[in-house]
Amino acid sequence: MDISAEEISALIKKQIRYYQNDTEIQDIGTVIETGDGIAQIYGLNNAMSGELVEFLNGTMGLVQSLAEDRVGVVILGSQLAIREGDEVRRTGRIMEVPVGKALIGRVVNPLGQPIDGRGPIDTDQTRPIEAPAPGVMERKSIHEPLQTGIKAIDSLVPIGRGQRELIIGDRQTGKTTIAVDTILNQKDQNMYCIYVAIGQKDSTVRATVETFRKHGALDYTIVINAGASSPAPLQYLAPYAGVAMGEEFMYNGEHVLVIYDDISKQASAYRELSLLLKRPPGREAFPGDVFYLHSRLLERAAKLNDELGGGSLTALPFVETQAGDISAYIPTNVISITDGQIFLQSDLFFAGVRPAINPGLSVSRVGGSAQTKAMKKVAGTLRIDLASYRELESFAQFGSDLDRATLAKLNRGKRTIEVLKQGLHKPIPMEKQVMIIYALIHGYLDEIPIEDISRYEAEFYTFLEGNFPRLLKTIRETGQLADEKEMEEAITSFTNQFVVSA
Repeated sequence: MDISAEEISALIKKQIRYYQNDTEIQDIGTVIETGDGIAQIYGLNNAMSGELVEFLNGTMGLVQSLAEDRVGVVILGSQLAIREGDEVRRTGRIMEVPVGKALIGRVVNPLGQPIDGRGPIDTDQTRPIEAPAPGVMERKSIHEPLQTGIKAIDSLVPIGRGQRELIIGDRQTGKTTIAVDTILNQKDQNMYCIYVAIGQKDSTVRATVETFRKHGALDYTIVINAGASSPAPLQYLAPYAGVAMGEEFMYNGEHVLVIYDDISKQASAYRELSLLLKRPPGREAFPGDVFYLHSRLLERAAKLNDELGGGSLTALPFVETQAGDISAYIPTNVISITDGQIFLQSDLFFAGVRPAINPGLSVSRVGGSAQTKAMKKVAGTLRIDLASYRELESFAQFGSDLDRATLAKLNRGKRTIEVLKQGLHKPIPMEKQVMIIYALIHGYLDEIPIEDISRYEAEFYTFLEGNFPRLLKTIRETGQLADEKEMEEAITSFTNQFVVSA
């Protein structure tokens, strides 16, 4: 078979014409040291801070430290198969997590991977975990209440949608209970909830998830778990994953509540990472940027303006104190970033005052402007009454003779504390709270024995539902007090028929 030179020439010319030289440039580095969840990489000169890199065995890492001759990477997974000399590739991607309504009702880890045994999550939407906070002109004044269903909070330290309110106290003072009850109360309130558990026992998180399931709260809640056994990088990333998932709802005009339980454990995980990356330690061995760690997280909570859809992201960060010391490093940092704090006191908790909220140290800097007019009117003097009661209580211990006015104040103060007590997982709607506080401040409970107050309250709610449903509906729908004559008629008729225990 003869092959002519013209055919060969035409074939070569055709190949040259259609030749495509697709050169792919990859940054490849080498592991020079590994241990304690940290890998030091040589050769990734163009790596970005916060970029994902991929190790030879498929494990991902997050670039955290950029030095002249090496890059410090935190390993997001098992480090057992990573060896000195292994190749590491840049991905060019910033850390992202899956977002969207497909995550609702699921328990995920900080990477957005399901850990509840219910199969994969069907979503292709993602958001970067680090994002700029909304600017000044993108925000709107906080004006809508976030009802927690907890009388002591809704009346004394109210929270508005878009606010950042710190929950602070020693361990075992009921912080997580406040989180759970607040989430339970968001049913039918047009609110999505994200509960971020950081450094907690898996059994505790399991019990919390079961409580959500039992009360139907999983229908609008995402749980992110970075348990006590999770590596420090995942505990550090968990709150950022939570706020990224929440921002997806906020920027779509929805309302979302994100609870970080608790960020003092996140700060400890970040301290561990920073010390392993050989960053210089500062006060209490925390790195110099520990304030920025929390400020860039909490500033992402906002109430957006109407042009951006009017969505809101409310943040409730939790901080655990040691022996009630709120002047420690992390508590003072977070207090300065947030819009107020709810302080839970061990002494009150052990004395049976639950929730153990100290009204003297608790404050809400913006929630009052979001409080409903009805609650504002009835709870206006409550804080002052409690403060004067505490003062008189310590004075009355000396046993001196007290005048009638002082005795009346002590009598009212005891009943106020009793009314503000609340059972576990029993959030109370705003309209019922208004009615019981109205009855308290107008003296209807002054003659009811202390031990009968809780029974009075429970029976009063049942009586109102059965005999005055329109009254409750008016307060609920308008946010204003109903006709005061009708309110007094309802309270008087119930109080007259209430049977005091022998």
